[in-house]
Parts: sequence; C-alpha cells; structure tokens
Amino acid sequence: MTASPRPVTPTTILARELEELAALLDADTAVSDELVTRVHRARDLAAGLDPYLDTCTTSESAALSTLASRTRSADWRSRDVVSGSGPLEMEMLSGHVEGRFLAFLVRMTRATRVLEIGMFTGYSALAMAEALPPGGEVVACEVDPYVAEFAQSCFAESAAGSAITVEVGPALDTLRRLEGPFDLVFIDADKTGYRAYVEHLLGSDLLADGAVIAVDNTLLQGQPYAAQPSENGRAIAEFNEYVSNDPRVEQVLIPLRDGVTLIRRT
Repeated sequence: MTASPRPVTPTTILARELEELAALLDADTAVSDELVTRVHRARDLAAGLDPYLDTCTTSESAALSTLASRTRSADWRSRDVVSGSGPLEMEMLSGHVEGRFLAFLVRMTRATRVLEIGMFTGYSALAMAEALPPGGEVVACEVDPYVAEFAQSCFAESAAGSAITVEVGPALDTLRRLEGPFDLVFIDADKTGYRAYVEHLLGSDLLADGAVIAVDNTLLQGQPYAAQPSENGRAIAEFNEYVSNDPRVEQVLIPLRDGVTLIRRT
C-alpha cells in the first residue's frame, strides 16, 4: 500500500496545523461560532492551494506518472541508503507542478544542455529531458548509487530517457571534470552544499551566457525564517543571504512547493 506523503512545504505544513487547530475548536463547545468558522476558512484556503495548482497545470506524461508512482510505492525506510541530506524518502520527489515548471524553464531558455545536481529517482531530470529539442542533453549528478540505478530503470522505459546521462558520485567532483557550457542548472541536493555548488558554477566556464540556475527547497518548510531552524534550515538561510548579497547575480525566490530560487549573472 502506498503511503501518503507527509507535509514538507510551508503551505502543506500550515494546512496540517490549521486542520489540527480546527479539530480542537470543533471539540470545544465554549469557542464562538465565528472563531470556528474563520479557522475552518483559513484551513480550507491553505489545504486547497496545492490541489488547485495541480488541476490548473498541464498534466504530466505517462512516463513521469509511472516514475512518480514507483517512487511513492518504494519502501525507502527499510533501505540502508543515505543521501547528503539524510535518509531517502518519497517526499524528495519534485512532483507534477514543479516538474512542469522546470520543463517550462527549459523551453523558455531554449536550453539544449541542462545540468542537474541531485537527481533522486529522476522525476525532474525526466521532466526537463522531455522538454529538450532533438539532440539536447541532461547531465544528472547523483551521489547515491541505488537511487541512480532506480532512476535509470525508469528512464529506460521513456523515449526521453535516452537524453539523460547520469553521473554517480560527489557532485563537486563531477563538476570539476565536466565540460560546459550548460544553459540551465537545477540544484536539489544536500542543503549544506548549496553555496559551494553555486560558487563553483559562477567561477567556472560551466555556465553559458544567460544561463539560469534554479535552486530547490530555498524555503525549506519555512525553516530559514523560523525561530529555531534545523541545520539544513540554517544552511538555506545562509545560502539565501549569500545569493542576495552577491553583486554578480540577480535572483528571485518563488514560493513554488518548497521554494525555488532563480539565479542568473547580471
């Protein structure tokens, strides 16, 4: 049986909190009807956002749907596999709306070569590969051999999968030996390594003129602006500050899923 994903974005965490608050108020007869009504309204507003985004976004391909289903049904907790950010879990899947956003970026930037740092089971890599023109290429870096093999088995079942080259090993080691240029870079790897990845990219010849770097999880469950963030939350807060203060780039943080920051050289 496939488990339901746990809340891992600011919006879904907020929706869960409001659901629990609503349940407490429903059980308290001393609470005014107006307060109950307003909390229910706030709960429905938060809980309804992501399903509505899914409905209003172009459907995913059959290959992406199959990959997502396989990822969600896999028993990650029973495996002794650990990524740079901690234990592997199905919530690392980029998913439908973010996948379509990345495919949109590929087409908008007219990218022919895409670099991905942190692949997991390959949803985002395949979404971007599907948007490439003939002859285009996605180079995907993944540190964990098991998930790399999992992803490649999914790619083999898709026509677009042949455009993806998987590089297994620490991402910085891979970056040092890759040849550019790349038109689009997507980073979704260990959060404490984000700054090193971006610094390397900006100081190398890996980026084409006008290249866009998209960085995932830059809102990280709301932790960068929380009172007591985790280690990863602090790392993302420091990364966001670093990017905001770098005079070489312009950036925008988009509240899509768990936050996506777009960066380009000025």
